[in-house]
Amino acid sequence: LMAVGFLLSLVGIWAGLWFKEQGYYGAWWPSSSTWILILLGYAFLASVLPVWSLLQPRDFLNSLLLYLGLGLTYLGLFVSSPSFDAPAFVPEPQGAPPMLPFVFILIACGAASGFHGLVSSGTTSKQLNRETDAKAVGYGGMIGESLLGLLAVFACTAGFASPEQWHQHYASFNAAAGLPQKLAGFIEGSTSFLVGLGLPAGMSSAVIAMVVVSFALTTLDSATRLLRFNFEELFGRFTLFQNRFLSSMFAVATIAFFAFFEVEGKPAALALWALFGTTNQLLAGLSLILATLYLKHRNKPTLYTGIPAVFMLGSTGISMVSNLKRFLFGATPNYLLGGVGLVLLILGGWLVIESIIVLAKPRTEDDLDIRL
Repeated sequence: LMAVGFLLSLVGIWAGLWFKEQGYYGAWWPSSSTWILILLGYAFLASVLPVWSLLQPRDFLNSLLLYLGLGLTYLGLFVSSPSFDAPAFVPEPQGAPPMLPFVFILIACGAASGFHGLVSSGTTSKQLNRETDAKAVGYGGMIGESLLGLLAVFACTAGFASPEQWHQHYASFNAAAGLPQKLAGFIEGSTSFLVGLGLPAGMSSAVIAMVVVSFALTTLDSATRLLRFNFEELFGRFTLFQNRFLSSMFAVATIAFFAFFEVEGKPAALALWALFGTTNQLLAGLSLILATLYLKHRNKPTLYTGIPAVFMLGSTGISMVSNLKRFLFGATPNYLLGGVGLVLLILGGWLVIESIIVLAKPRTEDDLDIRL
């Protein structure tokens, strides 16, 4: 069944591209707002249905598409052997933030992701046959993420046809800022590798775009399910939130608010994207602290999680404070980002203090019986 589903996915990509080339997408095609509602409906179903019935098979199909995209793109990279038109080192890009701590936020976001920490506990763990499989799945996920990150570097450096095209796309830090610009650089660069294999440019671009969209879809349904868990944990004392259908409705409504509510002419979710890097790394640092607490209670070594937690929270904290100064007191204040960032900084600091208090307590015999 999975092989049939994957084949149908590939046929769907070809059919969508063919319909577009034939000009069949007309006034009857759903608008962007309608598509948002469709996706929210899908997210609701993925939140309330058992993991094995929708989320797990969709994850599996997406993984096959990712493997196909990675394999073809790396093969195209080696076959076409493009030149690296990007400069090897630019110490002070125009409009860029200070290299420290920005570079550590950027690198750490791929090496240790807070969102992945949530997903592994809320959804991935429920798809394992046995607990011992977690090591192989986690290690394999790390390798896959590394290959994707390396491909992104290749696509955004060697994927441009000429140095002039690269400099035009990255004329300044602000010119390449924003999610659409980042995705465009990756898609265009990866497409050039597939074209090097002799594949049509349109089909190559569609395949890479579908790989990117499949990641977004993974985030959508997993995040909705996790948000439902958060509502149930925070407000579980109320009968209303003990029902998975109602708690999922609240989760979907929250996402819909950020999708439709506009800030300065664009959806609030895109406006909040500027906080993604530091927020993700704050959560990653807190996940490492949680792992450190668990290891301490189990009388296991804690340095290999504790030291990265301190470094990550330190660099992320510096970045958050720097962003707050810009959002609240800069030339063009953004009080939405400033307010949300300030709340996150306070909550993160509160959890760090709580963790330090727990770590400072002497171990007792009861700690050996703790199971998380």
